[in-house]
Amino acid sequence: MKTLLIYSSLTGNTKKVADAVREVLPENTDFYKIDDSYNVNDYDFITVGFWIDKGNADKKTLEVLKTIKNKKVAYFFTLGAYPNSEHAQKCTETINSILISGGNTLLGHFLCQGKIDSRMTEMFKKFPEGHPHAMTEERKKRHAEAAKHPDESDLNNAKIFFAEIIMKILK
Repeated sequence: MKTLLIYSSLTGNTKKVADAVREVLPENTDFYKIDDSYNVNDYDFITVGFWIDKGNADKKTLEVLKTIKNKKVAYFFTLGAYPNSEHAQKCTETINSILISGGNTLLGHFLCQGKIDSRMTEMFKKFPEGHPHAMTEERKKRHAEAAKHPDESDLNNAKIFFAEIIMKILK
């Protein structure tokens, strides 16, 4: 089974998770940044890691996701929102839809919170009170919590998740 792990990372969150996932994938897994040179058609199993931008995969990853056709695929993402939030659920549904529409066999996904780009935090502070993206006390709490992730528990959970997927594929 020819395996590929590709990722995109803005703040380093997704890179941390990608490095953890890489530890449990087969030893001969090819590992690339999303904008490196590779051909998704050369692989049987593809793992994609990315960060969330406006409710979807970042732009570069989104372009790549649309090119993956008829493959076994699993993915992971990081986002500033809480992993059990409605926003995270909508992100998952969007990505699932893209991959399934390509005829792919979706083997699962993993997500975890990650620190928010400081430029975004500063932008939120500029919005006036009452604006949907204004820096409220709740948003400050979420940004502070997100800054602690991905933590060792998140990385360990990612390893467990992907080790289980590999076990299923190899059966």
